[in-house]
Amino acid sequence: MIMTSPLPEVLRYTAFSSDPEGGNPAGVVLDAAGLNDDDMLAIAADLGYSESAFLTVLPEGVEGRTERAYGIRYFSPKAEVSFCGHATIATAIALAERTGPGELVFATRAGTVPVEVVAEGSTLRATLTSVAPHIEEVSDADVTEALAALDWRRTELDPAFPPRIAFAGNRHLVLAAATRARLADLAYDFTRLETLMHRLGLTTVQLVWRESDTVFHARDPFPVGGVVEDPATGAAAAAFGAYARELGLVPEQSVLTLRQGEDMGRPGELTVTLRADDPRVRVSGAAAPIG
Repeated sequence: MIMTSPLPEVLRYTAFSSDPEGGNPAGVVLDAAGLNDDDMLAIAADLGYSESAFLTVLPEGVEGRTERAYGIRYFSPKAEVSFCGHATIATAIALAERTGPGELVFATRAGTVPVEVVAEGSTLRATLTSVAPHIEEVSDADVTEALAALDWRRTELDPAFPPRIAFAGNRHLVLAAATRARLADLAYDFTRLETLMHRLGLTTVQLVWRESDTVFHARDPFPVGGVVEDPATGAAAAAFGAYARELGLVPEQSVLTLRQGEDMGRPGELTVTLRADDPRVRVSGAAAPIG
């Protein structure tokens, strides 16, 4: 692709890890006001990360704080994405490094997402609050197709975690593996899974395995974004938190740890906080500049 506007500074951060070699890399453009859609897609494609974030002027009519409030858009190498958790965390920490910790508001295409950045010693940590989540049934035929694309058998699923589509900014199909070994062995039919995901309007497939009452391991195939796997997926973590709470798999008020990226050699950690008095889900993590 050819840029049609002057190239702004493109930052590179990893999210959900304080180690540049861990977590999920994201491109971050703190001033994308002069870029059009093709420009943003070209930058995202050139970076090749699962998503990149672009700050724009705050759209009219957005409720919330006007100070430190921004429009934000997200692009994968193939298309725009309504919401991206890891790029939100990366952007918030990049801003905080320049303007200080505190509260931010991001107007996304999925809705308004507040983010709070705090300093924990020498480390900055960001917490995003999702839009209102919901869970929906998925047909048996679609589950069968997903398993066929993944080359998983039904007997390899954890029966305590029924397949559902979960939303907290994006739609994710949640499938739970019965064993850590099943989760670790991920080799899927890219085109077949991508076709199903487009038909169901999915952003990722959220594959999980339960290690303990509050600790889960996750992997997220992302063929619709042109990426085999997303190393740490904040939007899917939020959706999973809502799923687990609604189905009574965790207490209504919980703090969960999701470990992701270990099987890719990019370990990251996502903290998912559920509150009894708020249906929204909070996802927290660190971030670090790359290079």
